[in-house]
Amino acid sequence: MNEFPDVRIPIGDYVEKFIDFLAMNFGWLFDFIFVIASTTIRTIETTLLATPWWVIMIIVFLLGWYFNNIFGGLLFAAFIFLIGSFDLWADTMTTVSIIVISVVLSLAIGIPVGILMAFSRAFSVIMRPILDAMQTMPTFVYLIPVIFFFPLGNVPAIIATIIYALPPVIRLTELGIRNVDEEVIESAESFGSSRNQMLVKVQLPQALPTMMAGINQTTMMALSMAVVGSMVGAHGLGERVLYSINQINISLGFEAGISIVFLAIIIDRITNGVADRLQNTRRRSA
Repeated sequence: MNEFPDVRIPIGDYVEKFIDFLAMNFGWLFDFIFVIASTTIRTIETTLLATPWWVIMIIVFLLGWYFNNIFGGLLFAAFIFLIGSFDLWADTMTTVSIIVISVVLSLAIGIPVGILMAFSRAFSVIMRPILDAMQTMPTFVYLIPVIFFFPLGNVPAIIATIIYALPPVIRLTELGIRNVDEEVIESAESFGSSRNQMLVKVQLPQALPTMMAGINQTTMMALSMAVVGSMVGAHGLGERVLYSINQINISLGFEAGISIVFLAIIIDRITNGVADRLQNTRRRSA
């Protein structure tokens, strides 16, 4: 009586058959995605590496100064200089390329989905358990089907990163639009605004500060996947961390790890600064 019944529900087998079906019938689509993604990441990486290091450092300084303060700008510039002094400049540019593509695609998918969820409660009810699963599923599980569709390298890491980083921007886009003041919406309706005009000129601008918080979280989650992505062949700082683990190289591991921390601080402070400015602009216009 204490033993569990000899019953097995083979959900994993059904998932495997579905993955096999996709690979057999839509291989051409995955090949197309691989070529486009590979070409894009090479283009961004080449552009970043061709840009002088001091130009990037000045840009980071100006962004830090504008969206935070001069101390923040100087601190971020110092972080960039330290990363270069670790001889990790090329790896950092590769990591930044992966993050840029992952975040842009996450926003391109997440913002429209969040808008649909805000306007359709039925669609929102369907999507919420899916988003819950995407956020709670161990990140390593994403890698299994991804490496089945794509060769090892940066592309499977990008796909896994997108899956992992999507939920925040979707949820906060929906939340931002739903929380727009009813009086503002009624005022726009009284002036005869159409649904599209209402969305573009009223709801999205009002929801932008909340959406920026989602963009910030999505970006940080994409960066946190740098080390996990290296397990499927992604290059960059994560690859250095993984190599240092395999070789028990404390020096390299610390330098690569602290470089990821520096990037995280820079991205977090700048995106938060953008959100704060949008919030202040919204308050002044209210």
